[in-house]
Amino acid sequence: MPPPHPRADDFVKAVDDGLKLSKRIYFGKDRAVAPPKPVAAMDKSSSNSFLLPSAPMVYAVIGDPQIVDNPDIPSYQPHVHGRCDPPALIPLQMNGIALEVDCYLDTAIVSVTGSWRVHCVMGSRRCDCLVAIPMGEQGSVLGVEVDTPRKSYHTQQIAMDEKKDMDKAAKAENGGFLKPNIFTFTIPQVDGGSNLSIRVIWSQKLLYSNSEFTLSIPFSFPEYVIPAGKKISKKEKIVLNVNSGAGTEVLCKTTSHPLKEKSRQVGKLGFLYESEVLQWSSSDFIFSYTVSCDHILGGVLLQSPSIFDSDQRGIFCVYLFPGDEPKKVFKKEVIFVVDISGSMRGKPLEDTKNALSSTLLKLDPKDSFNIIAFNGDIYQFSSKMELATEEAIEKATQWINMNFVVGDGTNILLPLNQAIEMLCNTRDSLPMIVLITDGAVEDERHICDVMKSHLTNRGSICPRIYTFGIGTFCNHYFLRMLAIIGRGHHDAAYDADVLSLINTGFWSDSIEVRLKAFLDRVSSTILANISIDAMDNLGELEVYPSRIPDLLSERPLIVSGRYQGEFPETLKAKGLHADTSNFVSDLKVQMAKDIPLDKVLARQEIDLVTAQAWFAENNELEEKIAKMSIKTGIISEYTHMVLLETESGKKDKKSDELQKVPSKTELQKMVDWRGQKVIMLRSLGIGFGNLTATAENIIPGSEGEKVPEAAEIFVKAASNCFGRLCGHCCCMCCISTCSRINDQCAIAITQFCGALACLGCFSCCDACCSGHDG
Repeated sequence: MPPPHPRADDFVKAVDDGLKLSKRIYFGKDRAVAPPKPVAAMDKSSSNSFLLPSAPMVYAVIGDPQIVDNPDIPSYQPHVHGRCDPPALIPLQMNGIALEVDCYLDTAIVSVTGSWRVHCVMGSRRCDCLVAIPMGEQGSVLGVEVDTPRKSYHTQQIAMDEKKDMDKAAKAENGGFLKPNIFTFTIPQVDGGSNLSIRVIWSQKLLYSNSEFTLSIPFSFPEYVIPAGKKISKKEKIVLNVNSGAGTEVLCKTTSHPLKEKSRQVGKLGFLYESEVLQWSSSDFIFSYTVSCDHILGGVLLQSPSIFDSDQRGIFCVYLFPGDEPKKVFKKEVIFVVDISGSMRGKPLEDTKNALSSTLLKLDPKDSFNIIAFNGDIYQFSSKMELATEEAIEKATQWINMNFVVGDGTNILLPLNQAIEMLCNTRDSLPMIVLITDGAVEDERHICDVMKSHLTNRGSICPRIYTFGIGTFCNHYFLRMLAIIGRGHHDAAYDADVLSLINTGFWSDSIEVRLKAFLDRVSSTILANISIDAMDNLGELEVYPSRIPDLLSERPLIVSGRYQGEFPETLKAKGLHADTSNFVSDLKVQMAKDIPLDKVLARQEIDLVTAQAWFAENNELEEKIAKMSIKTGIISEYTHMVLLETESGKKDKKSDELQKVPSKTELQKMVDWRGQKVIMLRSLGIGFGNLTATAENIIPGSEGEKVPEAAEIFVKAASNCFGRLCGHCCCMCCISTCSRINDQCAIAITQFCGALACLGCFSCCDACCSGHDG
């Protein structure tokens, strides 16, 4: 996800202003909008995080407080001077909500449909409406549809050659990510008192732990979105379908809402919850289940390409589930390579220290470890690998606290080479390198080439490379490519802001929580050196990832790709168990019934191919990614999401012309194109790192543009305004401040300055005439 915009604390302040402003609304005998209840026992860093959206929300964007009123019952309102700058956000009341989820393999496709009313704006006025959609683990928006009385909107991915063309056509100020998992966009100029119908579709990952799949969706609505009218119908609906694809029994373990089982087949479950409610759901929707199997379970799913697919090769998916019974994990020789450059100071470094110290305590005494910290130089805990005894771990913890001190520079190649050299003689253990960094470096492709040469022809057990990126300044595609080369895995904590959204432990993006979970997975390898036989006769075969990683007890393994020709009836999977015994399993091949493989696999494939395109600097791969993104709706680095606006009564033509790379002339025409205005959204990709920010040691989480503090809704005393004006010491700051002063304040300042001038004249006269009779 890209840098959060606007900043979360500015958003919270705007919502707080909106809730105060909403006190102007009078509902007659019905209740007024209830303010949020105070949250007890919350620390300073997260004391107002409860105002961040914890469920799909819509807000009225209020720049002029005079328009705030009940659209049905106009009431006397005192005149309000000034404007809200930045605008206040008033949460809209919700009339109905429906959640539909389909779980396939390790992915969930989520659809939320809701209705909201602009209850806080006069019927004769309009306002923008901000839509905020919090998503679950690794959420990725697939599409948005909005209906208002006058206009309708829907999103679409378009391929872009040059972003500067987009900037010339339309300034992209709409949309973006408030937090890595909170997608926002704005619907312009909605009539007061009207209803908005919104449908949002996204994909997210199912969490896997202790043989259980867990689905967690933000679905906790605050009290102040309950409609004011007591007689207004409030309907809540949840539809859940599970299709494991494995053909074995699926068992429900826990559920947060009263679901009623509607269907049950081998490998499938269906549930429904529908009710007229007094209050909306106050807890996230959580559902967990197991796919019953004692041993490692595997299979192959096939799907024919659709007629709209630019790649007419068949789609295949190989899956391996760890199984229910505890498996023996590999004995490890692990080296933690940790970035301690200047940008890691503060929370990123403290969270990393805490997570690493916790992981060391979980190592088996037979495991061995070492730690290499790096900035411009490297700092090594020990000259050799150390057994994970209590004494060694205590020394390592003390060493971490003493030596994890930030410094200038970021040299990733030097510590990686050192780690590879230390693991070159590993015999009866699984050698592992865990790289943790928040920065980008200039020689990233060279580093990949060097690691590739080191790991080629290194025998049956070569070092694995696991990578973890912090924030958005590091190049996550470089880190992902390193993990592909090293047959490892990549994860990230994109949100390095202090104000972290932690409503549930399942989808927190805080550094410490995610890093601990990642390091736990890294330590759970149960099957290594995995290969798939009997695919040699297939033509034009592509496999993602190209080097199959190890199977972890805390994560299913999904390998996918494209093929040409006839697929065999069975495939043979081979690997190496932790006890050095061989693993061989026949994988049954079947057509994927009721499973949209192209959508389920799209996010993983786009990420992996993007890493390859970056590494190879291959334009053909970039075009391929753009086509995949347009077809599936998944965000990519080579496409841009647009919001198409259509006036009611005009034909909503979803033309194929938008599914090609538009020229500069075509892009200009698209801004007002056959009744569909094209609203460009901000770039939603994470980018390829920020060398400048890394070189300047900018801390992740501070990259978002700081929005000025909200102006007071009601006019302040002229003296306070003048004092604020004088507090600025440079011309541009003075000009910026003056541009925000309302007419009444400007008159007061002018009068005050005139009074000072008169006082100055009196003082001058007194000095000139002192001692003389008048």
